[in-house]
Amino acid sequence: MNRSLSLTLSLAGVLLVSGCNLAPHYQRPQAPITPQWQEKSVQGAQASSLGWSQFFTDPQLQQLIRLALENNRDLRIAALNVEASRAQLGMTQADLLPSISGTVTKTAEHLPGNLYSTQSTGPVTYQQYEATGSASWELDFFGKLRNLREAALEQYLSDQATQQATQLSLVAQVVSAYITLATDSDLHQLAINTAASQQASFNVVQKRLAAGLVTEQDELQARTALVQAQADIVAYDRARRQAAYALQRLLGTTLPTNIASTSSLSNLHVFPALSSELPSQVLTRRPDILAAEHTLKAANANIGAARAAFFPSISLTATGGSLSGGLSQLLGAGTGGWTFMPTLSVPIFEGGKNRATLDLATVTARSDVAAYEKAIQVAFQEVSDALVGRETYQQEVGLRAADVATNQHNYALAQRRYQDGIDSYLDVLIAQRSLYSTQQTYITVLSSSLAQQVTLYKVLGGGWH
Repeated sequence: MNRSLSLTLSLAGVLLVSGCNLAPHYQRPQAPITPQWQEKSVQGAQASSLGWSQFFTDPQLQQLIRLALENNRDLRIAALNVEASRAQLGMTQADLLPSISGTVTKTAEHLPGNLYSTQSTGPVTYQQYEATGSASWELDFFGKLRNLREAALEQYLSDQATQQATQLSLVAQVVSAYITLATDSDLHQLAINTAASQQASFNVVQKRLAAGLVTEQDELQARTALVQAQADIVAYDRARRQAAYALQRLLGTTLPTNIASTSSLSNLHVFPALSSELPSQVLTRRPDILAAEHTLKAANANIGAARAAFFPSISLTATGGSLSGGLSQLLGAGTGGWTFMPTLSVPIFEGGKNRATLDLATVTARSDVAAYEKAIQVAFQEVSDALVGRETYQQEVGLRAADVATNQHNYALAQRRYQDGIDSYLDVLIAQRSLYSTQQTYITVLSSSLAQQVTLYKVLGGGWH
């Protein structure tokens, strides 16, 4: 075989190998869930198509959400993580391109006249100018650099999806925190109204006691109910103030005073109805699931980079420049020079480092598969629970409202019978306590129903924009 043919075959082999990629072929793991929700389907808008401003239309809620998006520190950290991964991606992309640099140097040397070489000439000063340029490029025959870039790209996309998930979670947390504040405010106001009513009843009992129409036991029972309501005022005021501080922490800034003083469940508008789509449609659009899959793809690419470390690497380095004793002659004829140095690096002995790196990349990929499957299972349970809550809470809120109406009527009858002297004050007290309890329960259930709708929007992958 002559030298020309050998060179041709070598180049052909290089071109053939240059398209090699040692990363495993990526296949999305099969979702470990059933293809249908167990709950009945409901017609409505797709959560993923509704931005938060379309779902949460109350002006106060929108004001709070905007403040949180501008000031929340967790969201700020997530955004900075995206910027960092974008910079890392730029670094890996640069590794695929040649590296070119240039330098210009001047060297000046003065020799005294008492040296052997300068005894005949006296003191001498030498000046030398040098301009060089160099270029180096690693040929990515086995896809190591391409896989590292792919891993960086997938990590960037994962961090971007994580930022979206953080934003969606923050929006839901802000609304849920406002619902908690509004609930405590309504319970606080209910306790104030109940205490006022019981104070009036207590005053009436005292007058009837002075007239000898009732016993001292009636007065003690009325006093007990009044003190209990007054204690509830203090307890709900504490909960209301603590809820305001929790909401303020989410906002990352001061809670507007108009919202803190006027929060109430009655201010919330009805949220749009959401459709329950197929699990495969819902779960693959959730940003946290997307983030887990991008992480899995990054691990897959890292396996390819680890495999490539077992194969030779080839680098091409070239330098060229000019050397002259004077700056004016630096680029003149006869001053140029160049070098070209291809380098083949073959791993011979590395103490098992490459094998350990590949093992680590493989185990990490398997772990990421398990994490991806777990994320899907958790998401499936979250959606299932939210769908159950939607159906049952709607029924319970209606029943609790009817219970309040019944107890209001019973309390009115008990007061009338007491005033007519038919029943004792104990019957009034029992009716009043029952009404107060059902009113508290109604507010709590209504709060849970609204919070459940927020959760449903979040777990269905509500639009994060």
